Amino acid sequence: MGERDAPAALRSAWDRLGRGRLGRRVFALIIRRLIPYTGALGAEYEELRPGYARIALRERRGVRNHLGSIHAVALANLGEVTTGFALMYGAPPSVRGILTGLQIEYVQKARGRITAQASAEHLDVTSAMEQRVTGELTDAAGAVVARVTATWRLAPRAGGPPR
Repeated sequence: MGERDAPAALRSAWDRLGRGRLGRRVFALIIRRLIPYTGALGAEYEELRPGYARIALRERRGVRNHLGSIHAVALANLGEVTTGFALMYGAPPSVRGILTGLQIEYVQKARGRITAQASAEHLDVTSAMEQRVTGELTDAAGAVVARVTATWRLAPRAGGPPR
């Protein structure tokens, strides 16, 4: 599968696998294969639909910092992938997106299971444009541990990669 086919393949895989626990685990393995850096995060994909994503991360040794909480960059990565799925899941295959900016506000130490949620509006992408998507990361008690704003550059595929 080529790079151009990846978004459509991920949507198709989620649509087939996302209903059950085992299917979601298989989906996470597909992410690991197609997007190795993001896959290494070990995120749990809970809900993906056009304009919305909810993805969780459980605390474990591989994502902890020296203070015994989840590392800031792991939280940023979780926010990035969540905003990206919220934006791109419903986009037509003719649209390509690339992250061009990421701002994150760390509200408090992140411990335990962290859930990121993001919503994005449907866009008609006819030329290169930027879109900001915000998300919140919360702990098991519902307390916000971080807020993320991702800037995505979107463009039709026919014109080549976004610049």
